[in-house]
Amino acid sequence: MHQLQTADYIVFFLYFIIIISYGYYIYQKKKSATTSSTDFFLAEGSLTWWAIGASLIASNISAEHFIGMSGSGFALGLAISTYEWMSAFTLILVAVFILPIYLKNKIFTMPQFLSKRYNDTVSTVMAVFWLLVYVFVNLTSIIYLGALAISSISNISFELSIVGLSVFAVFVTLGGMKVIGYTDVIQVIVLIIGGLVTTYLAISLLSEHYGYGGNILKGLAVLKREAPTHFHMIFDKSNKYYPELPGLSVLIGGMMINNLAYWGCNQYIVQRALGADLKTARKGILFAAFLKLLIPIIAVLPGIAMYVLYQNGMFQTEMTDVAGVLKPDHAYPTLMNLLPAGLKGVAFAALTAAIVASLAGKANSISTIFSLDIYKKYINKEASEKKLVSIGSWVVIISMLIAAIVAPALRSLDQAYQFIQEYVGFVSPGVLAIFLLGFFWKKTTSAAALTGALITIPTSTILKFLPSWTHNAFPNYPFLDRMTITFFFVVVMMVIISISKPSKQNNAAAIEVNTSMFKVSNGFIVASVIITGVLAALYTVFW
Repeated sequence: MHQLQTADYIVFFLYFIIIISYGYYIYQKKKSATTSSTDFFLAEGSLTWWAIGASLIASNISAEHFIGMSGSGFALGLAISTYEWMSAFTLILVAVFILPIYLKNKIFTMPQFLSKRYNDTVSTVMAVFWLLVYVFVNLTSIIYLGALAISSISNISFELSIVGLSVFAVFVTLGGMKVIGYTDVIQVIVLIIGGLVTTYLAISLLSEHYGYGGNILKGLAVLKREAPTHFHMIFDKSNKYYPELPGLSVLIGGMMINNLAYWGCNQYIVQRALGADLKTARKGILFAAFLKLLIPIIAVLPGIAMYVLYQNGMFQTEMTDVAGVLKPDHAYPTLMNLLPAGLKGVAFAALTAAIVASLAGKANSISTIFSLDIYKKYINKEASEKKLVSIGSWVVIISMLIAAIVAPALRSLDQAYQFIQEYVGFVSPGVLAIFLLGFFWKKTTSAAALTGALITIPTSTILKFLPSWTHNAFPNYPFLDRMTITFFFVVVMMVIISISKPSKQNNAAAIEVNTSMFKVSNGFIVASVIITGVLAALYTVFW
């Protein structure tokens, strides 16, 4: 039944009231958020480690995980989990080598770093790139997938779902980063509980279908037995999904580039830690890494379970569109429709929590970049703190409106998660190259960075479309491999330019970097070893 029952509405509105009330409480507790730009954008000094970690995950996990990753779990299997598990390892690297540089140099936005290390031209070019990607890829895809899910499991229309999600997210965002950070703690609790409920249903359904009476352990055994091809982390070239997850590239190639750019050079992610001291921020990032290990349980396993049930003749109508074409992204909404009244409301609240938290995080970062790196720098250099907060609030509303208008255009997508990864990947290799060379190679010039910024998207585009333009005379590389090629091409070009035309006004000295910044506590080392050990075990077992 594609509608919510009274019990579901009660659960959902209880969640809604708790989020709004708690957010209002935090907002009133520190009213400076209405006048201080650093408080509004960064919640400077007021987020605890657990709030930072929860906010990182809440901003990262959204409909593309519940819907898109479950869809990829249905199609590809456990291998899609590499995005989550390799993120956990990447977060450790970011906490050790990248975060200290930002905090030591009082960096509040990614364009600010580029301006300080290179020049305003590089900063502005990348700020524009980020704004376009955040609005037209990130915000748009989250709203689309969220509305698709909500309309699939309730009697709320797709269009009304878009409006409702956008408005809810705007209210949360306008409270500033402090409100976002602390409400994200509740959002994460809700999304994990709701996700586990849905996973439990999927595995117990499988167990019942095979005559084990809902025994979860038996259900997991059935899952492994009936879908053995769905439990390999590393694909070889004979696998039809190799182009999406190409062999070892998911460990040491494009996946690492993708993750380092996302977790280390991405405003709406890094922003959560920029207002804290190093010790607190590192604890928060480690907490997020531990949570990352759990995400495939609530996002991928349900998709694999639905694959096995579908192969056994169940949900044939629900998993196809009106033309009879199989749609993997229908897996999670179909599963949610099977939940009993009340529990469906919990899952519905979890999904909404993930969507709203992620929308709020991205909208806040769009607002931060535009207000501090565009408006204050070029439009009104004398803007007061209050004016910046006001502009930031309007940017939140306008960007959400644009994304809501564009979102319906994504209806033709099959696996939305892969779409997001691929097109964000057009920018990521160049971003990472510019940042890493800016951090660790003092000879990198502004001209080299500008070149890197300008050639990244054209290089990615050529690599993607040249095979079709040349009728496959040029190799059709998987998109993760295209990211690797683009990254090294950009690095080589930047090195050549920096060496051939060294700049007399190199701003390397403006960024302080020294080895003492990378020292970590014994507790951090122990936690990192545990996370790395778990990852090694997972990849060994499911290789």
